[in-house]
Order: sequence, then structure tokens, then C-alpha cells
Amino acid sequence: MDGRLGGVSGPEPTRDEDEVAAVVVDAAIEVHRHLGPAFAESVYENALSRELMMRGVVFERQVVVPVHYKDAWVGEGRIDMVVAGVLVAELKALPEIAAVHVCQALSYLKATGLRLALVLNFGMPRMQSGIRRVVRTR
Repeated sequence: MDGRLGGVSGPEPTRDEDEVAAVVVDAAIEVHRHLGPAFAESVYENALSRELMMRGVVFERQVVVPVHYKDAWVGEGRIDMVVAGVLVAELKALPEIAAVHVCQALSYLKATGLRLALVLNFGMPRMQSGIRRVVRTR
């Protein structure tokens, strides 16, 4: 499931972006398989970082993103991970993903100009149920 809003259309992510997403999803599933759903978000961020490093994937953690309003800087956001320079990964450890988490990922995509994000919720009993693909289409 993606985070598109009804009536919005645009280009799909590239094959390279989708391949990065597939690697991140596989790594997140591996982390969840070993740790389960009971820890704080920071634990999952550390574990996912280790798993991505072991796979040779380039990423940045806690990426600061300036927020502008009408050409004026008004603050900043902090993205959990930017993977391979093409994917925003927003980590959660909650009972479920809420609409606000999808909106947060979409806002980060707009702020960075990137097209694809994953909201990864490690708080779910099954990791596959805690993955939301978000695509910026405009």
C-alpha cells in the first residue's frame, strides 16, 4: 500500500529506487525476526543500521532537513534514515501505523525532493504488516 492521495498522479519510483526499498524491507524483516516487537524505536534504528552495514548499503541516520515556508527557513525536521540517497526510511515502534506517519513521510519526501519512502513499524507482531510504501507523485 502506498501513501498516495486520491486523484494525484505522477511518475512511479525507478527500478533502482524500488531495489533499494526491497533491500531495506528485507533487512527490516531480518531485524524484526531477531528482536521481535517489544523494543524502543532507537533499538530498531541501531539494529537496522547494523544490518544495512553488513549488507554494504550506504545510508545516513538522523538526517536534518531544513523546512521552508514561502522561501523563508522556519525550522527543521529529522529523518530517521536516508538510504542510498534515494529512499526515506521512517522507523516506528507502535501498535499500528497512523495516517499522520504516512503524512510525515510524505512531508519528508517533499522537503528532500526524493520520491520514495518506507514507514517501517517494528511494533507489529509481523513486520510485513508494519510496512507502508509512500510515493511522492508531485
